[in-house]
This record gives sequence, structure tokens and C-alpha cells, in this order.
Amino acid sequence: MSSRAIKKTVLRLLEGGDVDDILARLDEFPAKDVIQPLFSGICRVEEQVRWNAVRAMGRAVARLAAADMEGARVIMRRLMWSLNEESGGIGWGAPEAMAEIMAQHSGLAGEYVHILISYMREDGEELFQHGNFLENEVLQRGLLWGVGRMAVARPRMLLERGAADDLVKYLQSDDPEVRGLAARALGLLRWERAAEHIRGLLGDESRLRLYEDDRVRAVTVADLARRALDRIRQRETAS
Repeated sequence: MSSRAIKKTVLRLLEGGDVDDILARLDEFPAKDVIQPLFSGICRVEEQVRWNAVRAMGRAVARLAAADMEGARVIMRRLMWSLNEESGGIGWGAPEAMAEIMAQHSGLAGEYVHILISYMREDGEELFQHGNFLENEVLQRGLLWGVGRMAVARPRMLLERGAADDLVKYLQSDDPEVRGLAARALGLLRWERAAEHIRGLLGDESRLRLYEDDRVRAVTVADLARRALDRIRQRETAS
């Protein structure tokens, strides 16, 4: 099958509603053959296509890494480059895809989790204080969804690197999706020190759309704040 035919097939599959079926169908192709079409998918405006592409990118790059780790690193570097101002692009979907890849492959997570965290941090004058702060609020949404994805899959990696403290500032964002996703990630990490700040969002009825458990649904910032506080309380009770 030609690369053009593969791209057409992949993009058509991404329009489907059954994520497990999409992933299974894509597994029939060599991982390296579907990655380029998936780069197109993670940039798409259509929610279903975009999120299916993020999930599929994680699976495909993890498959690639099993056979060709350096090839998988090239994909990670390509996603990172798309977020670099010098690239001339914007990097839509890149933080989400990076996080999904790392959620699916521990080796890549170990190598690149610090990069994901760096997108929450400003550069500084101190030695080794090298941040890559993302100023665009739409990219921040993707970043905070990605941090939440890693909070589910590999929370210790985030906690050991101080990522929870980086999340707190986003609770004051002007963007409701950023506020909500920050609260969600802190709740998933069960970060007790953020509880007081999260309580300030309990009256925030701003609406957003959350991708979780392979589907998109409408929630409010207050919903996510309540869920976050419940998780934090569960940890306090358990301890």
C-alpha cells in the first residue's frame, strides 16, 4: 500500500467511535508507516479525530520503540521541535502526544518526562534552571491534559521531579480549561498542599470539554475541583 493510501486509511479510521477497534486496526500496519498520518491527526480540529490520533500515536510510538528505540526518540524530538519557536509551527497536539507516548512506554518516559515538565517552567539564571514555558493557552491546555495523563500512568516520575508545585500557578489562569485541568492533575497526584488553592475553584461553573476514559464530555471547573479534593481527602484518610 502506498504512503498516500495508508494516510487516507488511517485518517478514515480515526473518524471512528471505537478506540479499541481503531488501535487494533492500526496495529495491522508497521508502526513507522502510521506515524506520519497520525501527526496530521493530532492537529485536526475535530475532537474525535484528534483524541483518537493522540491515543494511536502513543501506541504506535511504543510499538516502534520496542523494535527501534532510536526511531522512537526521533519522533519525540520531532514533537519537541514542533513546540520550539524556531520551528515556525505551533505544535498543536504535541504535548498530549508526548504524554500518551510516555504513558505507554516506560523507557521513553524516563528519558523525556523532564521535557514535559519543563514546559511548565520559566527559564532562569540559576544553573540547570532551563524551562521551556509555553505561553499559548491552547498549548497549556494540551500540556496540562498531558501532565494529568502522566499523573495517572506514572505519578512518581512527576512527584520526584517537583511537577506538582509547577501546577499550582495554573489554578489562577484566565483560561477555565487550564484552571480545570490543573486542578484535575493535582487531584490525580493527590497533592495535599494544593487543597486550599483548589477550594477556591468550587464556585467556578465555567464549562470545558474533558477527554477521559476514551471519550469527551462536558464538565465544569467546579466539577474537576470537587473530584480533585475528593482524591486528596482519600489520601489523607488512608494515611
